[in-house]
Amino acid sequence: MVKVAVLGHGVVGSGVTELISKNKKSIENRAGQEIEVKYILDLRDFPDSPYQEKFTKDFDQILHDPEVSVVAEVMGGLSPAFDYVMALLKQGKSVVTSNKELVAAKGAELLAAAKAHNVNFFFEASVGGGIPIIRPMHQCLAANEISEVAGILNGTTNFILTKMIEEQMPFDDALHLAQELGYAERDPAADVEGQDACRKICILASLAFGQHIYPHTVHTEGIAKLTLDDVAYADSWGGVIKLIGRAKRLPGGRVTASVYPAFLNRHSQLAGINDVFNGILIRGDATGDVVFYGRGAGKFPTASAVVADIIDIIKSNCTCKSLSWKDSDGGNVEDYQAEVLRFYLKLSGISRAQAEEVLGQAEYLARAGQPDGELALVTDKMSEYALMEKLGRLGVQPLSMIRVLDY
Repeated sequence: MVKVAVLGHGVVGSGVTELISKNKKSIENRAGQEIEVKYILDLRDFPDSPYQEKFTKDFDQILHDPEVSVVAEVMGGLSPAFDYVMALLKQGKSVVTSNKELVAAKGAELLAAAKAHNVNFFFEASVGGGIPIIRPMHQCLAANEISEVAGILNGTTNFILTKMIEEQMPFDDALHLAQELGYAERDPAADVEGQDACRKICILASLAFGQHIYPHTVHTEGIAKLTLDDVAYADSWGGVIKLIGRAKRLPGGRVTASVYPAFLNRHSQLAGINDVFNGILIRGDATGDVVFYGRGAGKFPTASAVVADIIDIIKSNCTCKSLSWKDSDGGNVEDYQAEVLRFYLKLSGISRAQAEEVLGQAEYLARAGQPDGELALVTDKMSEYALMEKLGRLGVQPLSMIRVLDY
């Protein structure tokens, strides 16, 4: 029998315990052994829980119990999660986690510790909730040279954008609806400012390219400044706006990594992913584009990924060698403003003739109710540095500037 501990009894943690109980027979058949949740760590009391006898407030009780061989960390955050997970790995216990902040900031260090102590540190649930993506990347796509990873990585922002696109709902109203439905937190900053998507693209890029990508090196923009005017111009161009996390390998081994709203052609594989769903595109030299789609969060989808990692660990007898990447000094990420892209611009105070003279070839857009003096266009390809220089010559600051991506 394998005895498991669960750190945290919030949404995901309670889902893990319930899932192991509800699907006990099939889970044990897949694992090849009986499984028992011996401890649930939480500082709160749950007097009405059917698992009352399993609760503890003492982490050391779990750390020093030789019967516990696998621990699920589902508390979130860096502290005390990092100290707990590192101590468990050094104690010879394998750990699975849904904690994207932990993996994005400390993944290389924790993977190295797991390897040094011949245990495993798995984190399928840290990206995409119940969507299988980590395991396919390091196993199923192992024969590929992955050149690019991109996706809609946050369900809250995708829900908001879907409402803006399909119902012309202003951002503030769509955010309020997302909060009412439980898709957005009372403080939605991590979602709408792009921090959540940033952590996820860091994990995917680190795995894809073999070297740690730290969140502070990734240029990150959210969706709070988007307007219904921008949505209308995207529609007239033939596309939609999505919040995209992306990372691309450059010649020489450096990486460009960013999170920002982007125009996508409506025929894009990512453009039709709506509501709270996520979609992740992996671009490999052998497979071409492969897209993974599904619910990116939620109690049982995320718990499903956590329990699947527990099963995998039980079936293994050593460290997984394919799930790893090297640490870095943070200097492996290229300046995002040097990347050559097209840009959507909304401008005011200049004529089309002035814009054409300085910006060169461009595609001009129109929308219903467009006021006199407002210009909207999609530029030819150029770096952001070059674009800023041209706008400086025009003497204007863009009212909106959104990158245009090709997926």
